[in-house]
Amino acid sequence: MDDRDPQPQTTSPTSISDPRLRFEARKALIWVSVVALIGIAIYMSQALLVVFGGLVFAAIIDGGARLLGRVLPIGRSWRVAIVLLLTVAFVAWVAIFAGTSLAEEAAQFPALVEQQAIRLMEWLRMQGVEVNAERFSGLAQQALGGIGQLTTAVGGLIGGFTTGFLIIILGVYIAFEPNLYERGVAWMVPDHRRSAFLELASEMGMSLRRLMFGRIVGMVCEGILTWAALAAYGVPLSVLLGLLTGLLAFIPNIGAVISGLLMVLVGFSGGPDMALYCVGVYLVVQTFDGYVVIPMIARKTVDLAPALVLAGQLILGVLFGILGLALADPLIAMIKVMLEYRSEHSSDDQYGDKEAERSFQPG
Repeated sequence: MDDRDPQPQTTSPTSISDPRLRFEARKALIWVSVVALIGIAIYMSQALLVVFGGLVFAAIIDGGARLLGRVLPIGRSWRVAIVLLLTVAFVAWVAIFAGTSLAEEAAQFPALVEQQAIRLMEWLRMQGVEVNAERFSGLAQQALGGIGQLTTAVGGLIGGFTTGFLIIILGVYIAFEPNLYERGVAWMVPDHRRSAFLELASEMGMSLRRLMFGRIVGMVCEGILTWAALAAYGVPLSVLLGLLTGLLAFIPNIGAVISGLLMVLVGFSGGPDMALYCVGVYLVVQTFDGYVVIPMIARKTVDLAPALVLAGQLILGVLFGILGLALADPLIAMIKVMLEYRSEHSSDDQYGDKEAERSFQPG
């Protein structure tokens, strides 16, 4: 019989024997992982914004396919293909038939704005306001550079072709098989939260489709009304101004201000009467869109506070440029839908959290 003492049991230096301390260590690890994920998200924010742009484009395509489904009893893939073909046909029509005239107007646009800027400087000097010519020239060149970017954006995706191409490709893939990617993301969610995630994803998708539908309706209305009103008075560059107004309507608040300034600057080329007429057109179009079109659509979509949208546009515009500015509205809308869903299902979430906490309890 061996009377020797048994060898003492060795443990790893990293093991924690106290169950309560081990539970707290696991929670600390979770928080560290969350912070790390936030850091990675910030580092990859530009790429994530491109992915979100793909989701927005997919929502537009999906919304068009759903509308076609009300009149065409065909498969969803065929309806998505029809929407894409119609989009390509519209872009081709603009490029082939309207491209020449739009290019000529766009070429005249910077010179016209520069001429009006010089007139403004002379008028300020007559009023006794000293203007530094060199500084004003630099500001004018910067402004003309921005206006030049806006005019070239009429052809689409200029200055960010790669980003735009990626957004389109992502949107097409997601639009053709949305359930595939939804199931893939749901697979990474814990089992007890998958049903809630799928419900939230459905609500966010519906809200995003309605929001984009409202934006497109507003863009079409503002563009057509602006073009018709300006052309009726003989304002130069009416086609280009109408198209720019429609495109800039995708960016609430800021887009309307930019389009209004462009109309007034062009209107001054025909004298004070034309400038006042352009101001009146701007006010009428924005009033019609703000008090008729938007309220009709807002009842069935996400109702966002204007100050909140403007603040989000300023922040995302500074961080990500024109892409962040354009996607600020749908991004804020999705965050609002998520927070509202979280608030409505807070009791269920608390129950799920307690169940998850019990799973970490020792023994």
